Amino acid sequence: MKKLITAMFILVSCFTTKSFSDGHAIKMGIILGFTGPIESLTPAMAASAELAFKEASDSGSLLGGKSISVERADSTCVDSAAATTAAEGLISGGVVAIMGADCSGVTGAIATNVAVPNGVVMISPSATSPGLTDLKDNGYFFRTAPSDARGGQILADITKDRKIKSVAITYTNNDYGKGLADVYAAAVKAHGIKVTTTAAHEDGKADYSAEVATLASAGGDAVAVIGYLDQGGKGIIQGSLDSGAFDTFVLSDGMIGDSLTDTFGKDLNKSFGSLPGSTGKGAGIFAKVAKAAGIDSSGPYTSESYDAAALITLAMQAGGKADRATIQKNVMSVANAPGKKIYPGELKKALDLLAKGKAINYEGATGVEFTEVGEAFGSFLEKEIKGGKFKTKKQR
Repeated sequence: MKKLITAMFILVSCFTTKSFSDGHAIKMGIILGFTGPIESLTPAMAASAELAFKEASDSGSLLGGKSISVERADSTCVDSAAATTAAEGLISGGVVAIMGADCSGVTGAIATNVAVPNGVVMISPSATSPGLTDLKDNGYFFRTAPSDARGGQILADITKDRKIKSVAITYTNNDYGKGLADVYAAAVKAHGIKVTTTAAHEDGKADYSAEVATLASAGGDAVAVIGYLDQGGKGIIQGSLDSGAFDTFVLSDGMIGDSLTDTFGKDLNKSFGSLPGSTGKGAGIFAKVAKAAGIDSSGPYTSESYDAAALITLAMQAGGKADRATIQKNVMSVANAPGKKIYPGELKKALDLLAKGKAINYEGATGVEFTEVGEAFGSFLEKEIKGGKFKTKKQR
């Protein structure tokens, strides 16, 4: 299968406007699901991370003028064995840190089996499972996306505000799906909303009529689809619309992306959801920076990807070395106050301040602030579909 083949393949993309005196650049890894259920989202995520790495390289201020080269690897999002093998390839190739992974299951597998044992920092822009909060990571795992422990509550709050009185829930059968479904179900029940059924679905099937029939028999004002827009979640929606079982869908973050509305258009006009994001100062700046680089910043986790990569470069500068231990030691100090606030497009400014021994507080595109275990507090965007397109209603 395509994903099994490409998961073993590492695509090297290097940008080196300035070189080390010995001709070698600092190696960074990016591991995301370039194949699999979120493959329509990851190109922009990777490009955003590479934008931050390039910005630091081009600044001339990174560790006295050093540069970064990037190696990409495929997590597949769903195949932990393939993702682990891909990560082993990155680490054996000498990367000093990893921006990624993406989906929660493969992220936990890579961290536990590869990154942490080898002392390599991972900063995930999109792994949101509550279970990762308690990962035994020895301080090497961070995430710029907030946990689903909060995300599920936000989605439930929006469901209540939309006057939904009863909901059926379907979730992709993995760490992400189960964790978010549990939080969401408890939260909607606390709001007095009836949960008619909670059922798992498997990705990779050609037909979801049986799953839709189960949901339809339970009934509900809407069906909450906690899954992936390029996989089973899309199949559930297709089956629901074809059969007339549901026309209102509550969408998790993994379901939000243009490929969904490109497929279903105005048939989703009653639907809504949420995903991590911000309408703050940093978000506006990043939109302009990304646009200038030809990147669509509106997709899920593009901002978080830029921020993850930026934090890695700033941690190196804060410690004065391009090595794994230095990055681990300094991520928290550059992410949080005190210090000069830094926004997208200001990495040179930040690198210069750090070189002078001054403190920075990286706000970035998403208002970065880490908890004591290195995950973002985060904010969320309420999304709705109007005219067959996703629109942001407000920040939550």
